[in-house]
Amino acid sequence: MHAVSRGAKRASWEVRRAGLVLALCLLPLPIVFGSLLLGRMDLGAREVWASLLGGAVPETVRALVLRVRLPRLLAAALVGANLAVSGAAFQGIFRNPLVESRILGVSAGAGLGAALAMVLRSGPLGIQGLSFIGGLLAAGLAMLLGTAFGGGILVLVLSGVLVNSFFSSLVSLVKYFADPYVQLPGITFWLMGGLSTVRWADFWPLAAASAIGLGGLLLLRWRLNLLTLSEAEAQALGLPVKRLRFLTVALGTLLTAASVSVSGVVGWIGLIVPHAARALVGPDHLFLIPAAAGLGAAVLLIFDDIARTLLPTEIPLDILTGLIGVPVFFLLFMRQIRKGGGWR
Repeated sequence: MHAVSRGAKRASWEVRRAGLVLALCLLPLPIVFGSLLLGRMDLGAREVWASLLGGAVPETVRALVLRVRLPRLLAAALVGANLAVSGAAFQGIFRNPLVESRILGVSAGAGLGAALAMVLRSGPLGIQGLSFIGGLLAAGLAMLLGTAFGGGILVLVLSGVLVNSFFSSLVSLVKYFADPYVQLPGITFWLMGGLSTVRWADFWPLAAASAIGLGGLLLLRWRLNLLTLSEAEAQALGLPVKRLRFLTVALGTLLTAASVSVSGVVGWIGLIVPHAARALVGPDHLFLIPAAAGLGAAVLLIFDDIARTLLPTEIPLDILTGLIGVPVFFLLFMRQIRKGGGWR
């Protein structure tokens, strides 16, 4: 009797969890539409619908919706999803709740690439391209060092910390030699994060990288559960641990580098959102990965709305995520301590 009751409860929980995951995945859609109404020039729902469906609206309204706000909002959704999913994957495979998507020095490498592009006056495409290359280079170096010294989890994390510190120092060096009146402010504001300059030309490369990274991690999501076991246990189950860990890190790095190259440095999304998604749907990556994607997209869309509407001048995203993310993480951390169960 008790076994039947437990089975019924489990089946009910599985159905509710699947429904919750679907709701989280669909959550960004109404937020995107609502966000199209907001900005320096407020629009009505009819104007937005008409612009999206090709109806009769003034050309300035159509251009504002289709060329300015829509690519920015879609990019914000992808950046939020990318950072949250890569953070969830990294927390799982590194078995560390404090790990986030930037653990391998991706943001510092991307910052170095963007800073060099600004000093060299390479233009927006050059900034995006060099920041993407810099992020991949930093993560590749961290993975190379980690693999050369055994490929263990602790070695990879320490390699990422060292590479992050090294590339951050290089960014400071570039800032030191940059023109203090033209180049230095640009580098500083880029490192604070923001999506104000995003257009369709920036969105499509991000969408391509996101499709590869998110699609790959969704396909690997059941294997990620096995990677959370000890290395000996995973190998005993026939899992090629190092190969899968390398592939997961590569896909997560691709997502992070592509996002940072478009948005600049945006902290805390890859750390906080996976914890929130885990609290809602549990630690099973079959549900956690899509839930983190939907929740991450929704959260960054809301942050971007606040950034561009709260004050007359736009607030950098990294400032907002830090001001809100730190207290939220502290509350989550204290909640786990009071429960006495540690991280799950």
